[in-house]
Amino acid sequence: MSELTFKQAESRNFLVPILIALVIVGAVFGYVYLTPHRIADISVTHSAILPTHTVFETGSKLVGAQSESQDDLYVLATVRIDNHLKIPLTIDDITGTLTPPDNTTNPTTVTAIQKTDLDAVYMAFPALKPLSGPPLLRESSIEPGGHAEGMVLLNFPLTEADWKQRKSASVTISFYHQDQPFTVTIPKS
Repeated sequence: MSELTFKQAESRNFLVPILIALVIVGAVFGYVYLTPHRIADISVTHSAILPTHTVFETGSKLVGAQSESQDDLYVLATVRIDNHLKIPLTIDDITGTLTPPDNTTNPTTVTAIQKTDLDAVYMAFPALKPLSGPPLLRESSIEPGGHAEGMVLLNFPLTEADWKQRKSASVTISFYHQDQPFTVTIPKS
């Protein structure tokens, strides 16, 4: 008969492996959920303007009938977008906003001129054509890690003097499947 012993098997201390696992899980959680990840970088690399003054002749022979006029300003902004996601980004909409120097009027927001309308605008205002470049188009996809660059043409109903006195001007680009649009300032030149 063997001797009776009261010796117990050594118990393992699981505290150190549990703490290491918690630190690893916490670091991954912090990186994925707490670190702000940039979806894209957007910048305006170049901008130009063309002020226009259009007179609409009435053609009327009535006494006191006067021609009407309209001042418009075309802003051509070259925008670059760098995609930092691992999926393609597709452009949904492109708009521009101008904030006047005084607080008496609201900011003016306009939609960028569509590719289908560019030829008509160039025909009406031939001086725009030499200032323009390849357009940044809606529905364009930007591959993961890639970039897109193109001209955005905005038409604001104001004079060149108003443009120079502006408080700010910006281009806003929204993407499909992204909650927040991206806004970049058009620098004063």
